[in-house]
Amino acid sequence: MKLLGIRFCSVSEQAEELAGFLRDGLGLVERDMGISDGFHGAVFPAGDSWIEMWPEGPGMQACTMLQLVVDDADAYAEHARQNGLEPQGPNDMHGERIYFLQAPGGLPMSFQSKLPVEDT
Repeated sequence: MKLLGIRFCSVSEQAEELAGFLRDGLGLVERDMGISDGFHGAVFPAGDSWIEMWPEGPGMQACTMLQLVVDDADAYAEHARQNGLEPQGPNDMHGERIYFLQAPGGLPMSFQSKLPVEDT
Protein backbone atom coordinates (compact mmCIF):
# COMPACT_ATOMS: atom_id res chain seq x y z
CA MET A 1 0.00 0.00 0.00
CA LYS A 2 1.38 3.36 -1.02
CA LEU A 3 0.20 6.96 -0.71
CA LEU A 4 0.72 8.67 -4.09
CA GLY A 5 -0.77 12.10 -3.55
CA ILE A 6 -2.97 14.33 -1.44
CA ARG A 7 -5.84 16.49 -2.64
CA PHE A 8 -7.53 19.31 -0.78
CA CYS A 9 -11.08 20.08 -1.93
CA SER A 10 -13.15 23.06 -0.84
CA VAL A 11 -16.74 23.80 -1.86
CA SER A 12 -17.76 27.25 -0.66
CA GLU A 13 -19.19 30.64 -1.52
CA GLN A 14 -15.59 31.92 -1.40
CA ALA A 15 -14.28 29.46 -4.04
CA GLU A 16 -13.62 32.12 -6.67
CA GLU A 17 -11.87 34.36 -4.12
CA LEU A 18 -9.74 31.41 -2.93
CA ALA A 19 -8.80 30.54 -6.53
CA GLY A 20 -7.70 34.13 -7.15
CA PHE A 21 -5.67 34.12 -3.93
CA LEU A 22 -3.81 30.96 -5.03
CA ARG A 23 -3.42 31.99 -8.69
CA ASP A 24 -2.80 35.74 -8.47
CA GLY A 25 -1.50 36.11 -4.93
CA LEU A 26 0.71 33.03 -4.68
CA GLY A 27 1.39 32.40 -8.37
CA LEU A 28 0.09 28.80 -8.51
CA VAL A 29 -0.64 27.54 -12.03
CA GLU A 30 -4.30 26.70 -12.61
CA ARG A 31 -5.34 23.80 -14.85
CA ASP A 32 -7.14 24.98 -17.98
CA MET A 33 -10.61 23.46 -17.78
CA GLY A 34 -11.65 24.87 -21.16
CA ILE A 35 -14.44 27.03 -19.74
CA SER A 36 -14.27 30.74 -20.52
CA ASP A 37 -17.57 32.16 -19.25
CA GLY A 38 -17.67 32.80 -15.51
CA PHE A 39 -16.18 30.88 -12.62
CA HIS A 40 -17.06 27.18 -12.48
CA GLY A 41 -14.25 25.95 -10.23
CA ALA A 42 -10.49 25.71 -10.23
CA VAL A 43 -7.83 23.00 -9.95
CA PHE A 44 -4.18 23.65 -9.11
CA PRO A 45 -2.14 20.49 -9.88
CA ALA A 46 1.13 19.51 -8.20
CA GLY A 47 2.30 16.09 -9.41
CA ASP A 48 -0.18 13.48 -8.19
CA SER A 49 -1.57 16.04 -5.74
CA TRP A 50 -3.75 19.08 -6.23
CA ILE A 51 -5.93 21.75 -4.69
CA GLU A 52 -9.44 22.12 -6.02
CA MET A 53 -12.28 24.50 -5.21
CA TRP A 54 -15.86 24.66 -6.45
CA PRO A 55 -18.64 27.16 -5.90
CA GLU A 56 -21.43 26.12 -3.56
CA GLY A 57 -24.72 25.50 -5.33
CA PRO A 58 -27.38 22.90 -6.13
CA GLY A 59 -25.83 19.46 -5.73
CA MET A 60 -22.63 20.97 -4.28
CA GLN A 61 -22.94 21.49 -0.53
CA ALA A 62 -20.33 23.53 1.28
CA CYS A 63 -17.57 21.32 2.70
CA THR A 64 -13.85 20.84 3.00
CA MET A 65 -12.56 17.38 2.11
CA LEU A 66 -9.21 15.62 2.36
CA GLN A 67 -8.62 13.13 -0.47
CA LEU A 68 -5.82 10.55 -0.46
CA VAL A 69 -4.61 9.19 -3.80
CA VAL A 70 -3.38 5.64 -3.21
CA ASP A 71 -2.06 2.78 -5.32
CA ASP A 72 -4.87 0.33 -4.38
CA ALA A 73 -8.07 1.70 -2.84
CA ASP A 74 -9.47 -1.80 -2.26
CA ALA A 75 -6.41 -2.76 -0.17
CA TYR A 76 -6.74 0.46 1.85
CA ALA A 77 -10.45 -0.25 2.43
CA GLU A 78 -9.66 -3.75 3.70
CA HIS A 79 -6.91 -2.39 5.95
CA ALA A 80 -9.30 0.26 7.32
CA ARG A 81 -11.97 -2.38 8.04
CA GLN A 82 -9.44 -4.57 9.84
CA ASN A 83 -8.66 -1.57 12.04
CA GLY A 84 -12.28 -0.85 13.00
CA LEU A 85 -13.11 1.83 10.41
CA GLU A 86 -16.13 1.69 8.13
CA PRO A 87 -15.26 3.04 4.67
CA GLN A 88 -18.27 3.51 2.38
CA GLY A 89 -17.98 2.35 -1.20
CA PRO A 90 -16.53 1.62 -3.57
CA ASN A 91 -17.87 4.13 -6.04
CA ASP A 92 -16.28 3.97 -9.48
CA MET A 93 -16.35 7.40 -11.12
CA HIS A 94 -14.09 9.81 -12.97
CA GLY A 95 -11.73 6.90 -13.75
CA GLU A 96 -11.15 6.17 -10.06
CA ARG A 97 -12.30 3.72 -7.41
CA ILE A 98 -13.31 5.85 -4.41
CA TYR A 99 -14.11 5.06 -0.76
CA PHE A 100 -15.42 7.61 1.74
CA LEU A 101 -14.84 8.01 5.48
CA GLN A 102 -15.44 10.57 8.16
CA ALA A 103 -12.31 11.39 10.14
CA PRO A 104 -12.31 12.45 13.80
CA GLY A 105 -13.82 15.89 14.23
CA GLY A 106 -16.20 15.23 11.30
CA LEU A 107 -13.72 15.90 8.48
CA PRO A 108 -15.03 14.24 5.30
CA MET A 109 -12.32 12.33 3.49
CA SER A 110 -11.88 9.86 0.69
CA PHE A 111 -9.20 7.59 -0.64
CA GLN A 112 -9.06 6.56 -4.26
CA SER A 113 -6.97 4.86 -6.89
CA LYS A 114 -7.04 4.85 -10.67
CA LEU A 115 -9.24 2.21 -12.28
CA PRO A 116 -7.44 -0.13 -14.65
CA VAL A 117 -7.84 0.79 -18.30
CA GLU A 118 -10.08 -1.77 -20.00
CA ASP A 119 -8.59 -3.47 -23.04
CA THR A 120 -10.84 -3.02 -26.08
